[in-house]
Amino acid sequence: MDLIHKFLNLVAPTFTFFSFVFLLPPFYFFNFFLSILRSVFSENVAGKVIVITGASSGIGEHLAYEYGRRGARLALTARREKSLQEIADRARDLGSPDVIVIRADVSKVDDCRRLVEETVNHFGRLDHLVNNAGINTVCMFEDAPPDMSLFRAIMDTNFWGSVYTTRFAVPHLKNSKGKIVVMSSAASWMNDPRTSVYNASKAALTAFFDTLRIELGSEVKITIVTPGFIESEITQGKFLQRDGNMEVQQDMRDVQVSSIPVASASGCAQAIVNSASKGDRYLTQPSWFRVTYLWKMFFPELVEWGYILSHFSRPGAPHQQAPSKKILDFTGLKNVIYPSSIQSPEIKTD
Repeated sequence: MDLIHKFLNLVAPTFTFFSFVFLLPPFYFFNFFLSILRSVFSENVAGKVIVITGASSGIGEHLAYEYGRRGARLALTARREKSLQEIADRARDLGSPDVIVIRADVSKVDDCRRLVEETVNHFGRLDHLVNNAGINTVCMFEDAPPDMSLFRAIMDTNFWGSVYTTRFAVPHLKNSKGKIVVMSSAASWMNDPRTSVYNASKAALTAFFDTLRIELGSEVKITIVTPGFIESEITQGKFLQRDGNMEVQQDMRDVQVSSIPVASASGCAQAIVNSASKGDRYLTQPSWFRVTYLWKMFFPELVEWGYILSHFSRPGAPHQQAPSKKILDFTGLKNVIYPSSIQSPEIKTD
């Protein structure tokens, strides 16, 4: 057995190199041709039934508006019912023929079962499931509560919330030859410090739904979205605290986001609906953020050193004195690269 592995250690890299040389050009040409066909024959979502989790703000809110403009019927779900009702009213005004609101917490398996059942009972079908609900915390791993409750809450919402909802939706999506949209993140490969479990939850989503794509085959198409920094309550600085409450910490947001431009939620939502309608496997928005994957793949040490140098202050100094925030404050870039919606500390409370 050892001889076999020694042989493969020699042969596999060489075989892979020449395979890439000969296969990559025709492979990319073929994919380019397919992308043109998918654009021409993109799905018309008018009349289709769409479930959007985490629809009370940010990307989820703007996905409701984008699907609404295209005439889709919507089931909007989140924990804040009043906000959902306001968003539902606007989605109707924009063109959605029917919108229902379902108050649910996706970290609870029974709520996930109920939101799918209520949607199908009302509309009679399900065409797109958009797993968008997510929360974040900014916390060094060693500073977390010993019972890990802070980190479990992140995983329960970000990962298990999508898994639970998908489990109950899959039979209906098979019937309609429907689609799943998964809100992962570029954080699944760009591992910002202080967000270790958030990053892990997004990487877990990618791994899970990549596997599920194989299991479901052509019956249900899956689009995995990996946004960079997008206008939302997270980039506004809303983080889960040690006591389980959500608070806005814009100084820590500035440390984490620093001078990276934050893209609009409306533009991101439009790109997501276009991508899902075409049946794309992956979408990174804004598209330039894909280059960070290459940096992480080919220069991991440089990426890690960059984070250490920029995201941490000198020993004994507050985290808010990190160079990443000082650069933002010194240059005054915040007013240029941050949308006005995330510059205010005021967030939705109901």
